[in-house]
Amino acid sequence: MACFIVPLVQAAATTAYRKSTHRTDTFVGRNLMTLEKMLWGGSLMLIVDHILNGEVTWMYPFFTALESEGGGMVMLKEMLTVGVPMSAVVTVAWAVYCYLKERKAVKA
Repeated sequence: MACFIVPLVQAAATTAYRKSTHRTDTFVGRNLMTLEKMLWGGSLMLIVDHILNGEVTWMYPFFTALESEGGGMVMLKEMLTVGVPMSAVVTVAWAVYCYLKERKAVKA
């Protein structure tokens, strides 16, 4: 129910970093916008999915897990066991994509 928070925070941090540095001469700098789009898009789709499944509502406390006792720990556990690996997989997929893209550009 809260797994989208981790990639959402990573997307915000990536956007802030990209806007503050403006470096495009490095491997990361040239490809950072791709990671940004992957994270923002994935987070948005997860939010929509959680809204459709009723795990996130428009009324306080927003997360249905927080309505019960101990729900905060359930959310934290999900963020650590689902959100962190999900963000790591997206970042690794982005790194592989960028490596292959750079390698292809060198050959051309």
